[in-house]
Amino acid sequence: MLLLQIQTELDTTSLDTSAADAVTVWDLLLKGGFVMIPLLLLSVLAVYIFVERVLTIKKASRVPEQFTDKIKNLVASGDINSARLVCSQTDTPIARMIEKGISRIGSPLKTIEASIENVGKIELYRLEKNLNLLATISGAAPMIGFLGTVTGMIQAFIAIAQEEGNVSPRLLSTGIYEAMITTAAGLAVGIIAYLGYNYLVSQVSKVVHKMEYTSVDFIDLLQEPR
Repeated sequence: MLLLQIQTELDTTSLDTSAADAVTVWDLLLKGGFVMIPLLLLSVLAVYIFVERVLTIKKASRVPEQFTDKIKNLVASGDINSARLVCSQTDTPIARMIEKGISRIGSPLKTIEASIENVGKIELYRLEKNLNLLATISGAAPMIGFLGTVTGMIQAFIAIAQEEGNVSPRLLSTGIYEAMITTAAGLAVGIIAYLGYNYLVSQVSKVVHKMEYTSVDFIDLLQEPR
């Protein structure tokens, strides 16, 4: 009988442990309270911005092979219309900058440079679209998480104050860990948004470098003696 009782107690302890381990991440997130709603929205927005910007920047960085050489040969031979046609058929920032420069051929060199630079600024603005919003999310998400922790701690201490007699450690620990969930969630969203922002900035810098190199190369072409 004694062995049977011990075995029963062990089985009960094992079931309790298994039930505790069965708590999923989703269950923990639900315990975070109303603050988890804006954090969820910010996470979805951050992922959307990141994916949309990656696709846009990747498309902008693609330059067809022999594009620059073809433009050089057409401009050098004086076939300006064909050069503009090639640029118009290529949907990239570099092609649009070169097309603007070709359309200004015959004007002073400074005018051509200014025209290309203005188009470059517009293209840079398009590439950096919503990056500031992603940076804002990376800073705002942890702050919202901290806010949820503070409000959760306040609620936990109110519940403790309303308890009569000795406060159970379970009540105290439950209130604290539920409050800390929002901090963890906010930091997770903030870190992901921060890493995504820095990655996108680096990719934009690479595209801008290509734009600058191509524009300088085009200006040098116009300065060559004929």
